[in-house]
Amino acid sequence: MSACPVPERDPGLQPERTRLAWRRTTLASTVSAVLALKASLHGGPSAFGVVAGALCCALWLAFLLLAHRRIHALAATPSPAALTARHATAAVACAVATAVCAVVLVV
Repeated sequence: MSACPVPERDPGLQPERTRLAWRRTTLASTVSAVLALKASLHGGPSAFGVVAGALCCALWLAFLLLAHRRIHALAATPSPAALTARHATAAVACAVATAVCAVVLVV
């Protein structure tokens, strides 16, 4: 009896869709960071507004770095490695912290 060869997995367009999703999420994060910065400076700069705006920008930069690394990892090989739990947690933490920061600025 001979062993049946295992066919190689064809990812199809999944890596491309995932790259596009990372790009869309990065764009949405950019828009929210810009709006948060605008809200922080509305009515004149205050110490709280500047700190909150700077925090939103720092969180945006952290998310941008994570997304950039993931996009390049997806583009590097036809069969990219799975997203690590550490990177997924960091991306979610950046997104949630940016949202909380933006809400604090608006309220």
